[in-house]
Amino acid sequence: MENPHPAYEGRPLPRPRDEVVDQGLGFDVATLLSRRRALTFLGVGAAGAVLTACGAGSGGSSATSTSSAASGEIPDETAGPYPGDGSNGPDVLEQSGVVRGDIRSSFGTGSGTAEGVPMTLELVVADLAKGGAPFAGVAVYVWHCDRAGRYSLYSDGIENENYLRGVQLADADGRVRYTSIFPACYDGRWPHIHFEVYPDQAGITDSTKAIATSQVALPQNVCEAVYAQPGYEQSAPNLAKVNLSSDNVFGDDSGALQLATVTGDVTSGYQVTLNVGVDTTTKPSGGAPPGGGQPPSR
Repeated sequence: MENPHPAYEGRPLPRPRDEVVDQGLGFDVATLLSRRRALTFLGVGAAGAVLTACGAGSGGSSATSTSSAASGEIPDETAGPYPGDGSNGPDVLEQSGVVRGDIRSSFGTGSGTAEGVPMTLELVVADLAKGGAPFAGVAVYVWHCDRAGRYSLYSDGIENENYLRGVQLADADGRVRYTSIFPACYDGRWPHIHFEVYPDQAGITDSTKAIATSQVALPQNVCEAVYAQPGYEQSAPNLAKVNLSSDNVFGDDSGALQLATVTGDVTSGYQVTLNVGVDTTTKPSGGAPPGGGQPPSR
């Protein structure tokens, strides 16, 4: 059966009926940047990267890049209607205990724990205003839905829970890590994880101080494997109705700078990694509510 969402190097093709070499400038640039990062790590120059990218065929593959350098500024995106940062009702960032690495369980007065396929999320934040140096000390707030597509603090039945939300401070390498579960795909949206970057821990109590608001896109093949597992029954049909190029957040460039690198399996869990470039010389434009793609209320 023909793949309804063909992909190349883990990225869905914006023009699925055309060859890889005919996917458009945006797709080509993202391919070039990804290979340039990998080849730089291996000691190959930029000219070699250009030749490799231009000569790629539809059956090509490449090793996962281990470079920590962001290839560009992370796109500003909506924080959605369920940020929990005080901009739209509840404010988890005012609560003691929000700075934590394991976000699977609620803290404070909440008692719930989110079940699902294990996932570790790692974001590596670079300061583009300082030549891409590690952005040590920034506070990164992460949140996402559970395996039923619900958001704590908002969805019916879990308004008093605050699981799958937490803040970490970037280490000397600009790195933050979270222990979580793989999120669902709810109707109208590609599977994703939200995050906000603040200049420091003191700034997280004021959502207007965020210096970047964006989302992590999850690869299709990994989503399909996860959504075949118990508890994710609604995600598979929802995923079949959307793709990265049609998503109302990632669709403008098919998530070129937001598609995570993922390793692992459904048994041992997945490691989700994304390099995040933040440019403090540009004015943040994210955070507004989205148009469409609402998670289930029950």
